[in-house]
Order: sequence, then C-alpha cells, then structure tokens
Amino acid sequence: MVACIIFVMATLTEQITEGWKDAMRSGQTQRKDVLSTLRAAIKKEEIDARVGGESEALDDAGVMRVIEREAKKRRDAADEYDKYGRGERAQAERDELAILQEFLPSQLSDDELDAIVGAAIAHVGATAPGDMGKVMPIAMVQAAGRADGKRISASVRKLLTG
Repeated sequence: MVACIIFVMATLTEQITEGWKDAMRSGQTQRKDVLSTLRAAIKKEEIDARVGGESEALDDAGVMRVIEREAKKRRDAADEYDKYGRGERAQAERDELAILQEFLPSQLSDDELDAIVGAAIAHVGATAPGDMGKVMPIAMVQAAGRADGKRISASVRKLLTG
C-alpha cells in the first residue's frame, strides 16, 4: 500500500485568521488589533464586491490588494507623523506595518526593481520621461505586491532620465 501525504496550503485569509487567533491566545494586543482591522477590511471588500446579494470570498490576489492598501496607509501615516515630529506615533505605525508585511511577499531590492523596470522600458521602447505612462502599468504588474507604486515610479523616472 502506498501512503500519500497531501499538504494543503492555507489561503491567505486563513493564515490571517490563524495569526489573529494566536495573537488573542497569547495576549499580543497590537497584533490582534492590526489583524482585526485587516480582517474587517477584507470582509468589507468582499461585501462591496458581492453579486446577487451574497458576499463572495476574495481569492489570495484580492486579499493581497487589501493588505497592500492597508500597508500603504501605515507607510503614509508614518511619513506624516515623522514630518510633524511625532516620532513615537510614527514608530507605532511602522510596528503595525511590520505585522502586515508578514503576509506580503518579500520586497524587491532596488537592483531587482530596476531590472524589472528596465525590462518594461525595453518592452515598450520607452526613451524619455514622457513615456512613463507606457512603462508604469507593465512595471506595476511585474512588481505587484513586491514594491509599492512610489518605489516603482521613482525607478522608472530614474531609468528614463538617467
């Protein structure tokens, strides 16, 4: 008799829920709160996207978009707090961002991002900063979840002007 072991990868939503449960059990208040907020944002997205009166569960790509949006909020808030000298609050936002990033793919290094952007530039034949609008959509798809739009835009600008 042949034994067969099947490993089933949990969906991203299930991983988030398990992380939330673990945080509740271990008394990690900040982690629990961040994951509660994330779960609520995912649920809202599912409800907003519903068809025919029933909400439909988001696939991992949809959940990833929600996590990226929540992460961007934390990054932007931390930058604003830094700008106005609220370092303690900025650090709290960065701590929340670190929790969210556990569920995102690892971020691209600058060299990796430049390689992706360089390939996108070559693909569309861009030669000047005015071609940025042609390059950005391709680069955004290629770097999805691994670099935010601000980094991608800076890389495109650098390579088209450099």
